Amino acid sequence: MDAQENPVSEAAALPDLEPATRRTAALLGPVDDSRLDGPTPCPDYAVRELLGHLTGLATAFRDAARKDLGASTAVSPDAALPVLDDDWREVLPRRLEEVAAAWRSPDAWTGMTRAGGVELPGEVAGAVALNELVVHGWDLARSTGQPYAAGEAELRSCEALLAPAEDGPNVSPEDGSPEDGSDGGSPEDGSDGDSLFGPPVPVPGDAPLLDRVIALSGRRPDWRPGS
Repeated sequence: MDAQENPVSEAAALPDLEPATRRTAALLGPVDDSRLDGPTPCPDYAVRELLGHLTGLATAFRDAARKDLGASTAVSPDAALPVLDDDWREVLPRRLEEVAAAWRSPDAWTGMTRAGGVELPGEVAGAVALNELVVHGWDLARSTGQPYAAGEAELRSCEALLAPAEDGPNVSPEDGSPEDGSDGGSPEDGSDGDSLFGPPVPVPGDAPLLDRVIALSGRRPDWRPGS
């Protein structure tokens, strides 16, 4: 059997979302109720909205991987401020486990799916899901005063997704949609109404890879609450 036709080889080559989901789940324990109204790098979000967004995106991208295209995959992430349910401490860790498991299936990365109300290829949706988990994991860590690190493979995937394209349309890191101006602007030019990803922030060329990815997502890598 040709190596390209070996399903084991193909599965091993797929990006793994589990390190990002485990890392984010580990950040949840220290988040007590007193932190929920604290600021985050997303200007319109307090910690509670960030946690609500993480719950929603984990659900949406779980269902996108399963090709279970219902209400969870139909809504744009900036349609309304996320609401954090009272049972988030039980639900969010479970959703994070589920989204990682769903994207372990090679079928998740093939064909078309939907996320944020946008139809997109499975391989693009998987890259967007990983980027969401990495960047918003960093948001949560910074917002709550916790350390954060990510693997190089994860960061390279995020860098490729977020870097402005030299030719052709870019891909929105929030929903994977083409950014040709038809949707009111793009995160790269700062004209999109979405407050979660903004225009890239300049950083030195020799900055750590994590800092470069965070800067590409429109955040200052040195952001701290109150800064």
